[in-house]
Amino acid sequence: MIMSGLLDLHGRALAGFDERVDAIGPDQWHAATPCAEWDVRRLLGHMVAEQLWVPHLLKGETLEDVGDRYDGDQLGDDPVTAWRTAASEARAAWLWPGVLARRVHLSSGLADAGVYCWQMTLDLAVHGWDLARAVGYDEKMDTELAEALYTWAAPQAGAWAGSGSFGEPVPVPEDADAQERLLGLLGRRV
Repeated sequence: MIMSGLLDLHGRALAGFDERVDAIGPDQWHAATPCAEWDVRRLLGHMVAEQLWVPHLLKGETLEDVGDRYDGDQLGDDPVTAWRTAASEARAAWLWPGVLARRVHLSSGLADAGVYCWQMTLDLAVHGWDLARAVGYDEKMDTELAEALYTWAAPQAGAWAGSGSFGEPVPVPEDADAQERLLGLLGRRV
């Protein structure tokens, strides 16, 4: 997929996650999610912290440069505003000219920014589904997004097994659509 297409997919995944954040009811912050150890608030906290890292890594900073500044609660008293601010700054960084031609420092080592963008897009889409499931919102992903993410993730899933990043794959029906195949690949039961 050409890089401008990847940035479009990232934008779609981000918009889908935004919709699900808007769907969180005032009494749902401690609702269970498909992520065994996370309630809605912890899932959103994870996503906010990930977005906060984006501008730093895309500028070429290392993990050591950023350090522990985003450890702990980044949501404060207004989780939705914390999300909006972090997501907006991250998206703006993804739109810097030539950003996907850069190299970034990740926990796995130095990588192409395009790989990082795929990872962040995957996280937005899958955790968007987790959030939708937790709050009773529409769980349907953008079809083209789900197909592209499945195509990108499937060859790598074996290397992710046992990493703790995703659950063990679960079987899906032969006629499953791309979303169900993607979610099953990452240990989600639809």
